[in-house]
Amino acid sequence: MKIKVCGMRDRENIQELLELHPDYIGFIFYEKSVRYIGGQLDPSVTAVIPEDTGKVGVFVNADPDDILGKIDQYGLDYIQLHGRESAVYCTKLANEGVQIIKAFSVDDQFSFSVMDQYMDCCRYFLFDTRTTSVGGSGKKFNWEMLNEYSLSKPFFLSGGIGPDDAEETAGLRHMCIHALDINSRFETMPGYKNIDQVKKFIEKIRAGN
Repeated sequence: MKIKVCGMRDRENIQELLELHPDYIGFIFYEKSVRYIGGQLDPSVTAVIPEDTGKVGVFVNADPDDILGKIDQYGLDYIQLHGRESAVYCTKLANEGVQIIKAFSVDDQFSFSVMDQYMDCCRYFLFDTRTTSVGGSGKKFNWEMLNEYSLSKPFFLSGGIGPDDAEETAGLRHMCIHALDINSRFETMPGYKNIDQVKKFIEKIRAGN
């Protein structure tokens, strides 16, 4: 099971994180997020990220041209779409060679059937907890709902995963779980991760696989 650490923006914190060899590292380009990178992230920071760590840019209902520009500027490998992006929207980006992670907000009324139309245009799906905000809520949805997922598309599991969840997440053996996405519950402040907590979590997850 792979690990994505999202919401990074501090140069030194990123360098510390890279010593743990995460599988993915996420940068938020959504202006309303408290983890929005704004003008804080110099492209030289992402330029030295090893090829075996996927660089993920997180966007919400963004202009496709802006997304393509950020891919070029920061050398992004994947784009995580966290808004109301349609399958048509995703297909247009996919036709430009963009690798898409499409996020879906899950609550007790969520139906996995909505994702059928996204199968051909997205590389991965991501399941997060539905809240009034977008991402980084620190809240879990009912993971038992994953038993209803019958599609073949691999997905990222997000939403409220914290340092104390290592044993439970390591025990998840759903056939399509590709990666765990951790963020707010590992922070000392928005956008700054407690590297010791992340290290212990990654070690436990990898030891359990």
